Order: sequence, then C-alpha cells, then structure tokens
Amino acid sequence: MQRTKIIANEVAMPTSAGAASSISEATCVRLCNTSNQAETVSISTAVGAASTISFTLPHHPHVEFLQKAATDVIFASSASVKASKVGFTN
Repeated sequence: MQRTKIIANEVAMPTSAGAASSISEATCVRLCNTSNQAETVSISTAVGAASTISFTLPHHPHVEFLQKAATDVIFASSASVKASKVGFTN
C-alpha cells in the first residue's frame, strides 16, 4: 500500500506571482483547500513569471497532489489553500 510521506510542514500558499514559492523545492506537493469555495492554483518556472499554468482546486474537503520540477513555483488565489512537501513510500 502506498503512503504519503510528509517531508516539510504545511504552509499557507502565497497569493501572488511575485510571492510564489517552490514549497521547499518540492517535486511533489500535497495541496489542501480549506475553503468552502473552489480556489485557483498556479504554477510557473520563476517567481513573477508572466506565463503560468493554472487549475481549479475544488472546495473543502479536497486534497490534490501536484508533481512539479523542484525549481517551479506555485501560488493560489487564497491562503486557504495549504501546501506540504511530500513523497510517497510503500
């Protein structure tokens, strides 16, 4: 059975491209939306980058796992989206 390995503390997601974070250079991030509404999560290759890719994270209770490059940065439309650097183990 595959298990989630928590590697770093959960943090509130930054809410702008200029404050985007790599979440401790994570390649796998556990995202949890604690809001009662859908939120947008965006990923880009650099802080403040003009080009980003975004997706909608459904409302609470919803958890999603995001795979990204260690140098990619992410931000959300609300700090109610929490992020943790994670891995998987058997």
